[in-house]
Amino acid sequence: MPLDAPLPSTADLHARGVEERRATARRDLATLTVATRDPLGILAAQNETRIPDLIGLRAERMSTDPFAFYRGTAALMAADLADDPHSGIVVASCGDAHVANFGFYASPQRTLVFDLNDFDEAAWAPWEWDVKRLVTSIVVGGRHTSRDAAVTERAARAAVGAYLATLRRLTALSARERYSLHLDPKKGMGALAKTSRKALAAAMSDALRRTGDRAARRWTTTDAAGRAVFVEAPPTMTHVDDEIEERARSLYGAYQRSASVDIALLLQHYAVADVARRVVGVGSVGTRCYLAALEDGDGRVMLLQMKQAGPSVLEQYGRIEQPFTLRASIADGGQGARVVSLQRIQQAFSDPFLGYVQAPAGDYYVRQFHDLKGSIDTDTLEDVSFVEYAQACGGVLARAHAQDPVAAEIVGYAGNGRQVTDAILEWSLAYANLSAADFRDFVSANAAPSDPVAA
Repeated sequence: MPLDAPLPSTADLHARGVEERRATARRDLATLTVATRDPLGILAAQNETRIPDLIGLRAERMSTDPFAFYRGTAALMAADLADDPHSGIVVASCGDAHVANFGFYASPQRTLVFDLNDFDEAAWAPWEWDVKRLVTSIVVGGRHTSRDAAVTERAARAAVGAYLATLRRLTALSARERYSLHLDPKKGMGALAKTSRKALAAAMSDALRRTGDRAARRWTTTDAAGRAVFVEAPPTMTHVDDEIEERARSLYGAYQRSASVDIALLLQHYAVADVARRVVGVGSVGTRCYLAALEDGDGRVMLLQMKQAGPSVLEQYGRIEQPFTLRASIADGGQGARVVSLQRIQQAFSDPFLGYVQAPAGDYYVRQFHDLKGSIDTDTLEDVSFVEYAQACGGVLARAHAQDPVAAEIVGYAGNGRQVTDAILEWSLAYANLSAADFRDFVSANAAPSDPVAA
């Protein structure tokens, strides 16, 4: 395109979205294709690149309940979505936008923000894939906590409604204006029901206690030489052998050299005192994740997390061709560059320590560990709060998608939102049933011989 070629207006993008209905009618978003599936095969294939002695722990965590299983099956859902009709409107996507992947963290100004907080699977994908991932998590979570079906459906519809309403509002603004917007949880508390304000206040209070200093006090001690060392808590926190420790230290060195100049200067105040392996999450169990205890000359400790980054399931299993810019970024910086790039696009504020490393040991991204991070436990929410939390997640997801230049096409495609909402809800209800069946098969396949489930 010539440099002086006019860019499409918001009205032009709306019209393009309306035109997309010709290729994929909005009611077709309800179609769930289940002709050829190998859910257990996909999950087993993911284990091939993971730490062997943690595979059993991954199965144990995913077998806890249907929602825990759902959290660990982003690859499976991407493979299923790949065979379904989609809108054709591709945006920068989270890839794993379930309700537990929204939460609190610290802005660079040390204030709490509420946003998406997991980007391991982030890539470009049809906008509705993230929405379906979110809405299905609401259905699975609602059923898991034995909520009335009407409440769960209301929460699911509320999430889609908030997503579309927020997207309409944001795409009416300039790109600069929507780039600067973020959800301030304190300002939003006044509009919530009493039960929701109480739940939000408790979650914020917990997040404010989860500082990096508190994590350092909890997870490290001082050895005989006066050096900070990690406190082992197998299997979630263990020291590594000399070869892996040296690898982790080299990763940190590469990260330090590639960090922004201000962070690189700050890191000169610290040296690596100790390294440990840390088991995180549910679906991530078995991927390589290390914590580095950095100590300054006065014995003050800061923790950094270095986590392995593999290909996004949206590309690997969803079969969505990625834009040239992302492919070039991965070629230059590895999959860690993908995670960092998409996180910076989709979050209103990102961790200033966020960085990536491409090394013979693999691709990794780096961030602070436990810096005012927290989340809302949806299991404990009353029905009113559950619905309002679903709305908040839908609005936050819209803010992330609104950064993409084609976001206004979604508004045109969705129209008044009724058909889209009905279709996404229908798909999500059906997929929740499918996920429940996969969960039963997974538990049966991973049950020990002495377990009654295996009998």
